[in-house]
Amino acid sequence: MPIFWDSSLKLLNQLPNIPSNYYRWEPPQTPFSTYSTLFATMITYLVIVLGGQKLMTDRKPIQLKPLFILHNILLSISSFWLLILLIEQVLPIYLNHGFFYSICHANAWTPQLATIYIINYYFKYWELLDTCFLVTKKKSLQFLHVFHHSATAILCFVQLDGKTPVSWVPIMANLLVHVIMYYYYFTTSAFPGYKPWYKKALTTLQISQFVVDLFVVYFASYSYFAAEYGDWPTMGTCTGTEGAALFGCAILTSYLFLFINFYRKTYQKTSISKRTKSS
Repeated sequence: MPIFWDSSLKLLNQLPNIPSNYYRWEPPQTPFSTYSTLFATMITYLVIVLGGQKLMTDRKPIQLKPLFILHNILLSISSFWLLILLIEQVLPIYLNHGFFYSICHANAWTPQLATIYIINYYFKYWELLDTCFLVTKKKSLQFLHVFHHSATAILCFVQLDGKTPVSWVPIMANLLVHVIMYYYYFTTSAFPGYKPWYKKALTTLQISQFVVDLFVVYFASYSYFAAEYGDWPTMGTCTGTEGAALFGCAILTSYLFLFINFYRKTYQKTSISKRTKSS
């Protein structure tokens, strides 16, 4: 029995004036469910980021520390809640039908999972505030940060639109990372001077996330194209659209290379610098 799902539904039903299409994928009624709205939002995000940096050039940093602390702890808790809901829905499908069914069969795209994916998609817009906090603090913005935040929102949209059953794999991995990552940001901002031991391990976990994602997503995409266009060995076909499959593979591959590059620049150079100073 999906205990967390039922409890969450009761909680949501107590909230006033939330239309049902907010948690059902029904374009254009569902918020942010059209390409025009998606790209308009992403363009607005980039304009705010670039314009905000320009605006802050001759101004002192604005810390907004209480808001930043609240933002991070709420995202950590919310990601954990969504992760539990996702596991609760996926586990019975996996146990009853197997892994291939859970990532490829049309019936593995259930209304409950679709709702979880939609909420996760909404989270991507909430997470854009990460960048706004960096802008107000006058922190340097790396390409990886801006690209990752905007591209992930687009990726979630494309997978929702393409109804790809494999979506639960990258979403589950991403939620796990975000539980830890936003808790890390919470602790470092709430307790100045505290340096969590797992900072480097967190980046390693992010890279591992993309390795797992790519293995599964490439396998699902291969299964689709092999069954659809070739006479190659396959366990069966996968449902979803070709565009969603190709876009997912491309974005996740770019993430892997970008995060590996970030790891090299951040940790390997630091290690070399320490060795140079000690010698």
